[in-house]
Amino acid sequence: MYLEAFSDNPFATNCWLLSAEGHQEALVVDPGFEPDRVRRLLAEAGKRPVAVLATHGHHDHIGAVRELCGNELPLYIHKDDELALTDAAAWGSGYPAPAIGRPGHVRPLADGDVIDEAGVELEVVHTPGHTPGSVCFRFDASLFSGDLVFRGSIGRSDFPNSSEEAMSASLRRFLTLPDTVEVYPGHGPTTRVAVERATNPFLAHLA
Repeated sequence: MYLEAFSDNPFATNCWLLSAEGHQEALVVDPGFEPDRVRRLLAEAGKRPVAVLATHGHHDHIGAVRELCGNELPLYIHKDDELALTDAAAWGSGYPAPAIGRPGHVRPLADGDVIDEAGVELEVVHTPGHTPGSVCFRFDASLFSGDLVFRGSIGRSDFPNSSEEAMSASLRRFLTLPDTVEVYPGHGPTTRVAVERATNPFLAHLA
């Protein structure tokens, strides 16, 4: 498995690059910044992007998708966050950033969908709370958690279109995962379900 990330941007957002071993095609998860850098890193690894995935519609996770996707690459984003691409105010997050524009090929997601690209099959797990359309992407024993869970913390649920109730339900769903699942969050270092179950103070009351 090829997996690389960079996060040296103003929001310390992790942009993940992923592909199956032996495949030249790659997926890009949450490209908030630096589309040229994404292309360069993939080229250096002998790979090319074939699809972009967004865990949710906040600007620090989708800021570069319009330039990166253009009219060629598909963007996978949950249907409840799709409006963030074209009308951030109507989407209602209160997040201080403009709409980025709609790429040529948007593929709206729903819970349980399977994305089969770059030799990788990822299951879409709808985890609303941070935003209405927040999702995690699960493959094998790994999870891209977006802004649901970080090492020792969780995502905010105090935006205008956030929901503390939905966030609690999504976190309970996270806790049903096996302890061995590796977690690749939207910000900060990687972790594991077992570590968060045992040490994350924001999950203690949900166990």
